[in-house]
This record gives sequence, structure tokens and C-alpha cells, in this order.
Amino acid sequence: MITGLDHVAIAVKNLEETVRLYETVLGLKAERIELFPPQKVKVAIFRLGETKIELISPMSPESTVARFLEKRGEGLHHIAIQVDNLEETLEILKAKGVKLVDEKPRLGVEGVKVAFIHPKSMSGVLVELCQKH
Repeated sequence: MITGLDHVAIAVKNLEETVRLYETVLGLKAERIELFPPQKVKVAIFRLGETKIELISPMSPESTVARFLEKRGEGLHHIAIQVDNLEETLEILKAKGVKLVDEKPRLGVEGVKVAFIHPKSMSGVLVELCQKH
């Protein structure tokens, strides 16, 4: 089922300033910055071996990330776990009574299939499940 940690996503108000901070302070280099209109966010991706840090920033006040920032401020938004078969994993979780944000996979950043587990089922942490191509 689980094959690894894909990324940690951090919600930020100003993507460009935070990218500079990560590059200056940590010496990381953003692999790319991508617009993701379906979720109304901009994403900066930093690769750290097999894992990534994603900085996410709202493109619109209607995005879920904008609402997150209003409510909680900047910080950890979600962790993403790789799975080998997303549809099967979702069925297993549903059978266990886990509350899901997505009952079916959808397209995520980098063209990956994703689905989210509701934070109420994961001690307050939003968990993204993702299956690579």
C-alpha cells in the first residue's frame, strides 16, 4: 500500500519571498514554480532526494489554501504519502470508516493521481495520497 513519503506542503502568503528565503537560508534551489488552476494555487517545488518540499500559495482568495492561511496562518498544510494503487487504497480506507475528502482520485500537481484523507481522521493533519504514473 504505502511506498514512501512524496512531499511536505507548506502554505505561504508570498511564494516568491518564501522561495528566496528557502534558497538563501537553506541553500535549496527551487526545481520549478508551477501554476495549478484547479486548486487556485502556485506551487514551488524543492527536491530533496526522493522527497520534496512544496510551497503552496493561493492565486485567489477563494482557494482552499487562502482559507487555510486566514484560519491558521502560514505553516504545514499537508503531508503526501505515495501509494502503489490509489483506488485500492481508497477502498480499504473507506471500509475502515476513514473520512475522505476525495472518494475518487483526481489530478494533482505534476500530473499525479491524488486523493486526500480528511484531517479529522488523521489527528488534525491533512494527508494526501498520491500515485505516480
